[in-house]
Amino acid sequence: MDIPQSWNVSTVLAMALMLVAAGMLVLGIGILRRLRGQSRSRQVVDQALTARRMGGGSAAVPPAQDGQGRFAAAARAADSFGKRLSEGRLADTLLAAEDRKLVDMAGYADTGTARSRFAAVRFGLALLLPVAAVAAGLRYRHIDAWEEMLVAAFFGFAIGYMLPKWIVRRRVARRRRMAADELPLLVDLLRLLQGVGLSIDQSLQVLVTEFGQVLPVLSQELRLASELYVRGRTREQSLARLAAGFDNDDLSAICRLIAQVDQHGGAVQEPLNRFGERLRESRRLELKEKVGKATVKMTGVMIVTLLPALLIITGGAGFIAVIRALSRMGGT
Repeated sequence: MDIPQSWNVSTVLAMALMLVAAGMLVLGIGILRRLRGQSRSRQVVDQALTARRMGGGSAAVPPAQDGQGRFAAAARAADSFGKRLSEGRLADTLLAAEDRKLVDMAGYADTGTARSRFAAVRFGLALLLPVAAVAAGLRYRHIDAWEEMLVAAFFGFAIGYMLPKWIVRRRVARRRRMAADELPLLVDLLRLLQGVGLSIDQSLQVLVTEFGQVLPVLSQELRLASELYVRGRTREQSLARLAAGFDNDDLSAICRLIAQVDQHGGAVQEPLNRFGERLRESRRLELKEKVGKATVKMTGVMIVTLLPALLIITGGAGFIAVIRALSRMGGT
């Protein structure tokens, strides 16, 4: 079959890309339908068992048809699809070791679900954004050759592949800043609890249960460390995530101090007091540095905004007089 004369290489390449995207979309829809059917069946069985347990007879309760139920079912289907992707052949591509570490350090409640959603979102964006970029370029006449089409598809794929990682990395950076801000309060509270005679385990438990609102990041990490310690890990192994995951030398030093005191014992109030003073001093120095940078920046802002107004107020009358005198001389 001969190709019509009006078809060029870019059109054929666009059609091929559309066919590949359509095939992947059909495959994804089939998997989602299968998972949705399984989740709906499971939901019906659970509701029937719940109704029988509560004395409602053996009549099956129809599944929820409201928007919230559909959204929950779609979320479960997406989680199942992402779990298959994260455990299948594309696991190393969609969820590398560095990405797993980022997702774990992002502070999500369920790391397994977070990994599945990360893989599903990355897979979907890596497929949809190249097609959207090529379609937008063809519609608005921004693409005239197949080289430009390949470039648009490449940038769409790159952005779709890297966008979830950028979002998670930004969340991890924000958590690291929050952990650095919470560290002085953690040291003071730990010194206070040790001063009243509590052990290291009791002090960490009090920090987790009673000070979760003022220490949202560190209390969550200490809770995970306590759970690992209860499961049989040593204190140093349970605090390894907290010590190495936030790239903070002071936090690593606190974790080493806690591990040493838990292993060898001894008085910890004086080291914590000195450590807290050093943290406060470093915080004051950081604030002075920020104030100095803000002063320099405000100088530039004042020059740009206040200097023209100052020149107009102070020299405006003289400029007007000179302009009038020159205009009179030109008129005579």
